[in-house]
Amino acid sequence: MTKKEIFLKLNELNLDKEEYLVVGDAALVCLGVIKNTDVINLVCSKKIYEKLDWISNNNSKGYDCFVMNIDDYNKEYTLVNDFHFMRLEDLLRIKVLENDPLNKNIIKKIQLIIDCRDTYKNERELHKAGYKLIGGVDEVGRGPLVGPVVAACCILPEVFHLDGLTDSKKLSEKKRDYFFEEIKKQAISYGIGIVSCERIDEINIYEATKEAMIMAINNCKIKPDYVLTDAMKLDIDIPFTPIIKGDLKSISISAASVLAKVTRDRMMFELDKEYPMYDFKNNVGYPTKKHLEAIEKYGIINEHRKSYAPVKNYLENSIKE
Repeated sequence: MTKKEIFLKLNELNLDKEEYLVVGDAALVCLGVIKNTDVINLVCSKKIYEKLDWISNNNSKGYDCFVMNIDDYNKEYTLVNDFHFMRLEDLLRIKVLENDPLNKNIIKKIQLIIDCRDTYKNERELHKAGYKLIGGVDEVGRGPLVGPVVAACCILPEVFHLDGLTDSKKLSEKKRDYFFEEIKKQAISYGIGIVSCERIDEINIYEATKEAMIMAINNCKIKPDYVLTDAMKLDIDIPFTPIIKGDLKSISISAASVLAKVTRDRMMFELDKEYPMYDFKNNVGYPTKKHLEAIEKYGIINEHRKSYAPVKNYLENSIKE
């Protein structure tokens, strides 16, 4: 069964795709691993599970799928429309217990989906621990050949909701612009840190990114008493936790990523007005084909990062000529 056929079958069942994850052999197709399959297992939340119309031979609900153990996974248990149902958390536990190296990537993907369903979890736990001002910190602009690296720190109120807010890279420009204004309105405090291309060339992008993040924290009018970063360790006197894929898992880091990206993108849009031949309004400084061709044709500008390979190679070739 192909990925398209799987989703056509799910449409027939009229299921809310936001509430389910396809697992088993079908997971390999739906999670990006190319493999035909005739097996579809569905994972659903406890809330949805409780609403299901369970039918079994003895007209009882059958196994409790949220307390299944490793042995139950291999047994026959109640089906709904010939589909197995299980909570994501239980599936994750079972896949871990199976201790199969082939499960490694699927375990990571399931864990990420679980973490992303509750992007307030880290902040909520810190509030319970007594912290009041939790600053999410993220950066934008490590990869571009042009312009600064920009970081943001954002402290959100304990009661905060902005439907659809996630990692800025997964949002449309229109959505980012809307969230940008809403975040600024609702935030307790926020700060922006900008480190120039000259500084990036001087100390390298990794150190420049840390510098921008610390600058963003210091530029908050109200300072955080705890910091969550997107996988970055910082030399600061505030307790902090680096979170891998934090821009997806933490609402505060997601908010910071939007503030940073919109700030930097707008800087690149302004630069595009002065140097339209590089197409900065579309590539925001990244090394696209059009950008690289423009470097070969027109040379570089002051805002190019001279330590980055394409720019560095151009300069070296110019000297040889």
